[in-house]
Amino acid sequence: MTSQTLREARRYEEASEKMIRKEERPEFHLSTRTGWMNDPNGFSFYNGKYHLFYQYNPYESKWGPMHWGHAVSQDLLHWEYLPAAMAPDEAYDRDGCFSGSAVALPDGRHLLMYTGVVRQRQDDGEYRDIQTQCVAVGDGMDYEKYEANPVLDKTDLPEGSSVHDFRDPKIWSNGDGTYSCVVANRAADGTGQILLFTSPDGFDWKFKSVLDANRGRFGLMWECPDFFLLDGKWVLLTSPQDMLPEGFEYHNGNGTLCLIGDYDGETGTFAEHHNQAIDYGIDFYASQTTLTPDGRRVMIGWMQNWDTCSLRSPEEKWLGQMSIPRELSIRDGRLFQQPVRELESMRANKVAYHDITFSDVITLDGIQGRTIDMELSIRSGSPDSVYQKFAVRFAQNDQYQTALSFRPHESVLKVDRKFSGSRRAIIHQRRSLVNSKNGELKLRMILDRFSVEVFINDGEQVMTAIMYTDPLADGISFFADGKVTMDVVKYDLI
Repeated sequence: MTSQTLREARRYEEASEKMIRKEERPEFHLSTRTGWMNDPNGFSFYNGKYHLFYQYNPYESKWGPMHWGHAVSQDLLHWEYLPAAMAPDEAYDRDGCFSGSAVALPDGRHLLMYTGVVRQRQDDGEYRDIQTQCVAVGDGMDYEKYEANPVLDKTDLPEGSSVHDFRDPKIWSNGDGTYSCVVANRAADGTGQILLFTSPDGFDWKFKSVLDANRGRFGLMWECPDFFLLDGKWVLLTSPQDMLPEGFEYHNGNGTLCLIGDYDGETGTFAEHHNQAIDYGIDFYASQTTLTPDGRRVMIGWMQNWDTCSLRSPEEKWLGQMSIPRELSIRDGRLFQQPVRELESMRANKVAYHDITFSDVITLDGIQGRTIDMELSIRSGSPDSVYQKFAVRFAQNDQYQTALSFRPHESVLKVDRKFSGSRRAIIHQRRSLVNSKNGELKLRMILDRFSVEVFINDGEQVMTAIMYTDPLADGISFFADGKVTMDVVKYDLI
């Protein structure tokens, strides 16, 4: 039975969507249907399609009462909007249906697991969120909330765990037909921990263990956990809040964290061997993965930064888009990411240059555009010295540009969007330490109207940034201080 709240949201989004022209949106990145989008939710393959839900306020282009928006795709790149899946319309989620995940049940139904939020007055007079875990089942279009919600509440938490920071369940099915989920929580020490729960059927849940704990190492609260086996290692992804930088590896504020290690299924504990950022750019948070039917582990993230939401005027009809879905692998103990291979079927109008040597600013015929896939391979153009700096400037005209620059002597790659048309003094630059020998570097740049995603050295690192530059600014130029030799291959993405 669809509630009045959900019916109103569905009517509103259907009418409002018509006010946004296709050209005002990204071409192949999912953006919000209308209003506001944040975290990806319920990323799953169900009934022959990829389903992606998202944190959603249809009524304004800013965070508000959280609904679940909904879209489906056959290829992870072309998305079709479906009606909103959930609205905050029950006593246990009246102040928000927060982030969660999805899994297909053996009986053919689609199970959503999410965080229900209620703001309650506490003993000290303050109003605070009480967060519980809830489920809903449906057919890929309409979902009904479980009559015994919430399925996890404060009585299921280990001692000292916060009921105010208990959210973002990520569910998966095990080989024996049972289910597990990880949930983000704040421990007694004030920093994050990831709790593991198990269920025989997806509805009846029990606490198993603290899978892993922050213990004050990476920021404070850990949000949006994901946990899976990849290339023989176990991977825990999470998004820490209030991070401090550690050299170039992590940056201030809301960040991303990938932990790689081993998992003891008996005790339900994870032993970390390696830590790294997931994305080294400006705009990436709250990643979530799914398994494709052919066995690939694919991740998507919210292509935004909580500290830069004012980059776009609140008068705009939409705010929020997702990253390109990325195939994950582990190489040499590190997480690698590549754009999903489906992207290659969109490539057209190939333009290629090889062994171009230059030492100033150049442009190349046919190398331009705002929806492109461009591969660059750079190296020193001089046998006895390495250049000082290389840069590629894009989304460029006489007024605007966004730049990617590399200084080989420091091995630092920087993204800089301060001339992208922003009228706000927010984060415009981010630097990353990359692997480079003698000035050699490989970059793959995916541009889609309002974003750039840079895959470095075959996906060893990724830097993501949004830029709301006038789409008519489509120039690309190259700069070298010293001699650079470059190969460039560019495709339009159609």
